[in-house]
Amino acid sequence: MPNIISVIFAIIALIVIVMFLNMFPIGLWITAMFSGVNVSIMTLIGMRFRRVRPSRIVDPMIKATKAGLKLSIDKLEAHYLAGGDVNGVVDALIAAQRANIDLEFEQAAAIDLAGRDVLEAVQVSVNPKVIETPIISAVAKDGIEVKVKARVTVRANIERLVGGAGEETIIARVGEGVVTTVGSSITHKEVLENPDKISKTVLEKGLDSGTAFEILSIDIADVDVGRNIGAQLQTDQAEADKKIAQAKAEERRAMAIAQEQEMKAKVVEMKAKVVESESKVPLAIAQAFENGKLGVMDYYNMKNIMADTSMRESISQSSHTTLKKEDK
Repeated sequence: MPNIISVIFAIIALIVIVMFLNMFPIGLWITAMFSGVNVSIMTLIGMRFRRVRPSRIVDPMIKATKAGLKLSIDKLEAHYLAGGDVNGVVDALIAAQRANIDLEFEQAAAIDLAGRDVLEAVQVSVNPKVIETPIISAVAKDGIEVKVKARVTVRANIERLVGGAGEETIIARVGEGVVTTVGSSITHKEVLENPDKISKTVLEKGLDSGTAFEILSIDIADVDVGRNIGAQLQTDQAEADKKIAQAKAEERRAMAIAQEQEMKAKVVEMKAKVVESESKVPLAIAQAFENGKLGVMDYYNMKNIMADTSMRESISQSSHTTLKKEDK
């Protein structure tokens, strides 16, 4: 029985010790003290209550102290609570100190909270970065397309990292300069003979203003000749004119057909009127007989004249047909 009680007390004591060490980071405090970082045990306990992992603050503080930087625990903790990367900011400050770059903690913290990688910015400031543009198409005045690819060497500007434009703006401005330079050339051969003309024109425009970078050089990596845009545009215009002319001709043709059909309808209408008038002749003759205005002999004479006229028309048509055959 006493052995069981001893085991229970030992377990309870172990749990208490673990909870004490978890609440009071003695090991981290001892490490900081031997590293020359002056931090009290109560400060570490306060970090626990503020839901801050002490190691996230103390370890970068030790690194900064060993590098000769004078930082305070409060500033590092405030940056951590603001959502910043404390370790990255300290690494950037150390790199800037080694490269003789004037970079304060407040400035580095602002760059970090702005969403930029402050360590990468310091590295790019020391070691310039090369940005390669995609293939940029432009058309010279002679209508020939020129495809250009450029490499832009930039260096990070620490002063303009907060609020400065990024790489996309640099690429867009270089593309604008390429299009302007090629478009102002009389022929595409000028661009092929002097590609450095593009670099000079682009650099003169001050493309790095308002950006987080400083342009050191713009080098033309490749220049190729593309399509004959001028000829293609003329061909497309000619094809469009052709379609317009065809549409107008079709419209005139439709109008002519409609007019022809209208005239045919009028002819049929006139024939109908003639037939109608002819149908009234027998009635008029009959009425003339009744009224005594037309006699029998007059009627026979009229019929003889009509028969004679019909015979002459038949003879005339036969003679005309015979003459045609003889001519052939």
